[in-house]
Amino acid sequence: MNAISANKLELLQIADAVAREKSIEKSLVIEAMEDALARAARSRYGHETNVKAEIDPKTGETRLWRLLEVVELVENDSAELTLDEARHRNPEAEIGDFMSDPLPPIDFGRVAAMAAKQVITQKVREAERDRQYEDFKDRVGEIINGIVKRVEYGHVIADLGKAEAIIRRDQQLPRENYRNGDRVRAYIMEVRRETRGPQIFLSRAHPTFMAKLFEQEVPEVYDGVIEIKAVARDPGSRAKIGVHSNDGGIDPVGACVGMRGSRVQAVVNELGGEKIDIVPWSPDDATFVVNALAPAEVSKVVLDEELERIEVVVPDEQLSLAIGRRGQNVRLASQLSGYEIDIMTEEAESAKRQEEFKVRTERFMEGLDVDDMMAGLLVSEGFSRIEEIAFVGADELMDIDGLDEETAEELQARARDFIEEENKKLDEKRKELGVADDIIGHEGLDLKMIVTLGENDVKSIEDLAGCATDDLVGWTERVDGERKHYDGMLESYGLSAEDAEDLIIRARLKAGWITQEDLDAMRAEAESEEAAEDAEEGVPADAAV
Repeated sequence: MNAISANKLELLQIADAVAREKSIEKSLVIEAMEDALARAARSRYGHETNVKAEIDPKTGETRLWRLLEVVELVENDSAELTLDEARHRNPEAEIGDFMSDPLPPIDFGRVAAMAAKQVITQKVREAERDRQYEDFKDRVGEIINGIVKRVEYGHVIADLGKAEAIIRRDQQLPRENYRNGDRVRAYIMEVRRETRGPQIFLSRAHPTFMAKLFEQEVPEVYDGVIEIKAVARDPGSRAKIGVHSNDGGIDPVGACVGMRGSRVQAVVNELGGEKIDIVPWSPDDATFVVNALAPAEVSKVVLDEELERIEVVVPDEQLSLAIGRRGQNVRLASQLSGYEIDIMTEEAESAKRQEEFKVRTERFMEGLDVDDMMAGLLVSEGFSRIEEIAFVGADELMDIDGLDEETAEELQARARDFIEEENKKLDEKRKELGVADDIIGHEGLDLKMIVTLGENDVKSIEDLAGCATDDLVGWTERVDGERKHYDGMLESYGLSAEDAEDLIIRARLKAGWITQEDLDAMRAEAESEEAAEDAEEGVPADAAV
């Protein structure tokens, strides 16, 4: 009796020790033991037998039962019994109920004991993996400290105490070398549940790692008084960080730099000497780009919001500083602002403007049959296309110094004659390309656009209906960290994404792909979603545009 009590006590002690070692619930370990006992019993009484095992968590006493399901027709005597047989035991038994028969304790053989050990090990391992995943799945975005356990093929395996994590080679800083036992601080980038256990991926190269480091070093960032709006990094070399203060009395750049640079230096030291430019963020994109290009001085910017492109003009002597070594400064400024940045010197910009002026002047001289003085005057007044001359109000032309009513009318007459002649040529080209007549007169398309579409194999309303907005106006995406723009068929015509979408929807309507009712329903749904979004953001319904 004493031996039996000792064995029961030992069983609970083992369960308790395993639970503590693996940081899992003791009940999960006991559950694994119960499963192992049940499997061992099935190997004794037959694998078709439904055996249930139970271990009392207080006394360690084990009990075994055979479960029999109540069925209409018995196919397996070891696991089933009829309703009549069941009601002999329990008059209230119904189909689908289970009846239990106690089984005597069993002596484990060597094979059964090994199988039971394997079951327990597997169950405990699964419980440990589940616990690790639950512990870390909500910690993505945090900074964590670990100890280097080993280095495999350049990847660092770090011990986090309750789990292991990996810092892949591409997420480490260049020139950093790790040895077993080194302490490492990193950003939890991703936690994935995989068959071999949760995979915790850390990073020291991620932009958010730098933002989190500033959050630890700068109390104003932690408190939300200063916001880190954007971060761009060339890991281990240089970084730019855009900061904004919600309190007009606090300088965001000065707060992040700290007294004698103490705060920023703490971050620099953690990142192995990575140089950090702290720049003031601005809601005005052009201003923010100018700030981001510091320390270079900028003379002029031309912003194209739709293409997310900005042209920056700098003094000749500032060009190399603005571009930076191997293009690093402008590349980081581009990543920080989200705009593709073209940098040119004042001399190059002047030459470009002169060339544009010359091209437009020659276009007017040829199309309107005027001298270079008159053509230059029109270009200086902001006209760039002959169509603008043809359809602008006569009063606007007469406002130009040196133009009287007769001259203005003559210029407009010549412009209309030129357009008419051009349209004849374009229509002939359209026919040569095989563009169908049904696309002519489609609102929003002129003959030049139609010919351009034909050259791109869009030759009917059906073809236009099958286009996507990006096909017409182009799109921009990041490729290997760099912004890359893909031209659209009608991009050169200055078509907006909204105009392109309208063109395509009306083409689908004309082609019979959708009905007016479908279109009205789509617009009503879009308006409803927009109103709901405005309500979430606290925008009054009558303020929505």
